[in-house]
Amino acid sequence: REMGERVTASHTTAMGSYDNAYCSKLFRLLKMSKINFVSCPTESIHLQGRFDTYPKRRGLTRVAEIDRAGMNVCFGQDSIVDPWYPLGNGNILRILEAGLHICHMLGYEDLQRGLDLITDNSARTLNLGERYGLEVGRPANLLVLSAPDDYEMLRTQGHALLSVRNGEVLMRRTPAQIQRY
Repeated sequence: REMGERVTASHTTAMGSYDNAYCSKLFRLLKMSKINFVSCPTESIHLQGRFDTYPKRRGLTRVAEIDRAGMNVCFGQDSIVDPWYPLGNGNILRILEAGLHICHMLGYEDLQRGLDLITDNSARTLNLGERYGLEVGRPANLLVLSAPDDYEMLRTQGHALLSVRNGEVLMRRTPAQIQRY
C-alpha cells in the first residue's frame, strides 16, 4: 500500500527471540517496507520473560541491529505510572540511558549519536518533516541540554535546562552548584 514511512511497529519484542537466520530474511523485507520501529526498553525488560525460568529472555527488539541495518528505530515510553510499568515517568533521557544499557549499545559510535534515538529518529517516526529542526519558519520546539554533546549528556546524566514549546518557555532549570572545601 506504499504507506512505508507513515507506519510504525511498536515494541516488536518477539524479534528479540527470533533466530538470526529468520531475522536476516525478515530484515530484508522490513527494510524494503521503510517502516519505523519504537522500542520501549524499560517496559519490555520488565514485562517480557518475567515468568520464564532461567535462562530468561530479555524481551527487547533488536534495536542495535535495526539501527545498523539502516532502518529507523527510536526509544519511547508508553507506560506512565500504570500496571505495566509502575516506574514510568515520561523522562525520555532516563529511557535513553536504560535502552542503551539494555540493548548493549555502549560502544563509541552508539554513544556519540545516542540522542538521535530520542530526537531525530523519533521525528522521522512521527513523520514531522518540515515541522522538525532548527530552521527559520519552523515551530520553536526545543530543549537546551546541560552538556555539549551526546556522550557527555549520557555520561553525566545531564538535564534539560530549558524547554520551549511553540516559542513559549515551559521550563527553566538552574543547574545545581557544588561547593568544594
